[in-house]
Amino acid sequence: MKKKMIAIGFEGSANKIGIGVVTLDGTILSNPRHTYITPPGQGFLPRETAQHHLQHVLPLVKSALKTAEITPDEIDCICYTKGPGMGAPLQVSAIVVRVLSLLWKKPIVAVNHCVAHIEMGRIVTGADDPVVLYVSGGNTQVIAYSEGRYRIFGETIDIAVGNCLDRFARVLTLSNDPSPGYNIEQVDNAVHASYFRVISAILDLYVLLKFD
Repeated sequence: MKKKMIAIGFEGSANKIGIGVVTLDGTILSNPRHTYITPPGQGFLPRETAQHHLQHVLPLVKSALKTAEITPDEIDCICYTKGPGMGAPLQVSAIVVRVLSLLWKKPIVAVNHCVAHIEMGRIVTGADDPVVLYVSGGNTQVIAYSEGRYRIFGETIDIAVGNCLDRFARVLTLSNDPSPGYNIEQVDNAVHASYFRVISAILDLYVLLKFD
């Protein structure tokens, strides 16, 4: 039986540090991660975020290997997010990957953050040559593959959708745990639920008064 290529990847471009162990066909063997949670209404700064990543990266490496039930000898390459992202947090992953590469004697693969999102989508959906609406914390773009590389065919000129949600959540003093967008959605659902309860009560009262 032919051995599947196995890669371990490090993602630390923003406030989340994650380490995934995957096979070439996209099978996820493990994916532990830890998020830097700031007080509600506050964003995350590069220096403090990098310190968080430095604190958690090695325990995450151990967890990733243990959950995947593999040893470093079984890994074929080490991948990491080269960019785009926040400089200081990115440096944590880059340094750790270089050290592990020397210790484990494994090649390093630098990964573009945006391209990684697109490629994950291709694996999940089975799409062959998609035109992608790429929406993330720092980018909102229309991207497609042309002449040997991914190219941007359109993008927002003011603010990315993800960044907009982050700022809106801070205005509402919402937590970024598990994510600002998710917490905005929960508030919206709660408001709508309350609104419909009030409307339902008014209609019930109207029916009682009209037909009593």
